[in-house]
Amino acid sequence: MNSPLPAEQNLPSKAQPAFALIQGLVEIPSLSGQEAAASNWLVGQMQALGFARAYVDAAGNAVGELGEPNASTTVVLLGHIDTVPGDIPVRVEAGDAGPVLYGRGSVDAKGPLAAFVWAAARVGHAWCVAHDVQLVVVGAVEEEAATSKGARLIRDRFNGTDAPRPAACIIGEPSGWNRVTLGYKGRILLEAEARQPMAHTAGPDAGVATVPVGVWNYIAAYCSEYNAARPKAFDQLLPSLRTFRTWTDDAMHDRAQAQMGMRLPEDFPVAEFVQDLATWAASTFELEAEDSRQLTADATGYTGPVQHTLSLAGPKLALKLHLRGYEPAWRSDRQNPLVRSFLGAIRSVDPGAKPGFVVKTGTSDMNVVAPAWQCPILAYGPGDSALDHTPHEHLHLWEFWQSTLVLEQALRTLTAG
Repeated sequence: MNSPLPAEQNLPSKAQPAFALIQGLVEIPSLSGQEAAASNWLVGQMQALGFARAYVDAAGNAVGELGEPNASTTVVLLGHIDTVPGDIPVRVEAGDAGPVLYGRGSVDAKGPLAAFVWAAARVGHAWCVAHDVQLVVVGAVEEEAATSKGARLIRDRFNGTDAPRPAACIIGEPSGWNRVTLGYKGRILLEAEARQPMAHTAGPDAGVATVPVGVWNYIAAYCSEYNAARPKAFDQLLPSLRTFRTWTDDAMHDRAQAQMGMRLPEDFPVAEFVQDLATWAASTFELEAEDSRQLTADATGYTGPVQHTLSLAGPKLALKLHLRGYEPAWRSDRQNPLVRSFLGAIRSVDPGAKPGFVVKTGTSDMNVVAPAWQCPILAYGPGDSALDHTPHEHLHLWEFWQSTLVLEQALRTLTAG
């Protein structure tokens, strides 16, 4: 149940239903892969708000549509409904600037998604029909997973054949109410798993754990060299060591596994990196590829997001390098009608505001859909992205309300022509 808002606030009474929407959505847990309850609830809310069509699609996305399906112009508002783990008691507390909503997903990214729903409903079906436009609001599943299952289904739905590609797309991610996000770094995930026969630690052979450690050291050095002349984080290759474990299996093999990630800059040569990594590993550990093509054509042709495994083996040691989750970086142009509509809307909502631009060192569903759609695209939503995934995630409801006003005005400006 929604808790009452604190009495100390300077927000219009008409904002209360919008706050009920965002709080209700945050109150429903929706970890990646477990979004069904939240998707069904949000569809019911969209139906009640007058969306012409609202449903859960084949991927589990919550989808709401305004305007006719055959409209000449389609604008997609692509948010995500899933969250990372973390039990943050959902509550509204008084803050210096009014009420503050605490809860997992309040910033990343149920806040932006609820703002999409509320703003689109305010534009309304009649406006969309009159202006021959279709607004499609999506609460996508599995954005916080490497799969991006929901965004991939939407990307393939509007493929230019089955349905026209969107004229514009807005990604629902926290940017702050007076800024727009123009780009995200890319990503590739790497798992290095080594195996060799069990041996005493006093023996002459190095422990198997040194192998994934060596892979990590290679990647860290590779990134350091790549970044030497690139001072800006968005232009750098940023590695992370995510997990590391060792164990002995039932076949009496010592095993070690490390999971690593790399945040990619624009135009990073992934195929060349995979080629270099495979060649280095084979030489350093005196291994050979189980399939010789893995060191040539397969590595050179690696484009993702399909999974790809390089299998290397020697007399004792075996090493698998498993790559997955590849997404290229993307940066949008500032000079297009979508960006202009947001800049104008921010100034309209607050004439004293100074709109800003930002690029992010993470990834989002922008990386999934932008290369395919090639349309004007940006990310927008209330909230401080520094709070993403943190144990104190919270959203100022004043900012949430401001963002709904900006979104409504931007959508009207964009679609009025």
